Amino acid sequence: MTMARRMTCATGCMALIISLAACADTGDSASTQSPRTSSSSGVSASSGSSDTVGGSSANTGNGERAITVLASLPIKGRAPKTGYARTQFGAAWADVDGNGCDTRNDILNRDMTNVTYKSGTHNCVVATGTLADPYTGRTIHFQRGQNTSTAVQIDHVVALSDAWQKGAQQLSADTRKHLANDPYNLLAVDGPSNEQKSDGDAATWLPANKSYRCAYVARQIGVKSKYSLWVTQAEHDAMESVLASCPSQTVPADNGLSASASSKATPSVTGSATSTPTASASPSPTVESTPTVSSSPTASTQSSSDVYYANCSAVRAAGKAPLYKGQPGYSTKLDRDGDGVACE
Repeated sequence: MTMARRMTCATGCMALIISLAACADTGDSASTQSPRTSSSSGVSASSGSSDTVGGSSANTGNGERAITVLASLPIKGRAPKTGYARTQFGAAWADVDGNGCDTRNDILNRDMTNVTYKSGTHNCVVATGTLADPYTGRTIHFQRGQNTSTAVQIDHVVALSDAWQKGAQQLSADTRKHLANDPYNLLAVDGPSNEQKSDGDAATWLPANKSYRCAYVARQIGVKSKYSLWVTQAEHDAMESVLASCPSQTVPADNGLSASASSKATPSVTGSATSTPTASASPSPTVESTPTVSSSPTASTQSSSDVYYANCSAVRAAGKAPLYKGQPGYSTKLDRDGDGVACE
């Protein structure tokens, strides 16, 4: 072999070695980046699948317009109420989050300011507080007691009976229990307004406070989307009509038990929850006196003597827990702590 050929071969071999080394470097670089990509997507998929309730994303309130979410809700007829009982949604006001307090007191604590607590309850049982009531626009001074507790009640924004007839029958027992105790579906409100609403939907009842109707309807839409519930045509049309005045209204964020925008005063403890006999409320001059849409008469208009329950188990089986003083079936023997709320 001549010297020229040897030099050409050496040059070619050297080029081949350099080329193979370059390929090896490129391959190593790709393999170190791919795990990061797959890991990132894996976390995203995991968080998405683990955060579902009732077949839809539980991460409700991500800034979507309420009218857009409304358009995604199925429109169907109301299913029969057959089989409905409050117990289908678990025990009333269960401590589902395991924080040591029942759901009713959790919501009172979340929605009111200037809160004080009944002594010996580890800052759990709310004794007094101030509520800026969204349904009437009034300020209500809450005082826990036999004659006063009913001034503020906890409303299921989507009533459980309404949910039962619009898809909740198909939900698991655990999911129904979550729906009944989900802070996203609960508001502390004016007691008489809650009783007037009963189990009405947007087609039969809206808050007297017109300035709150957009937010109210948007929350109902958010709850129905979260739990894969449907709406009737009349309900859809009523919601659409309300949102026509506020097309940019978004579905509210699902903040659980986080405090509202208004700052809360430092809580204190009171030894007695019944020292003040009445709760007062000062009306706001801009609030409508009566809602323009009303539901059918509620059970509170009946005589309490017409209904009798042997015990709280019977009350829960009838789907009437909790019972407030003055409502049919209420009796002091069912109200062990004498605060005006039986079988809570």
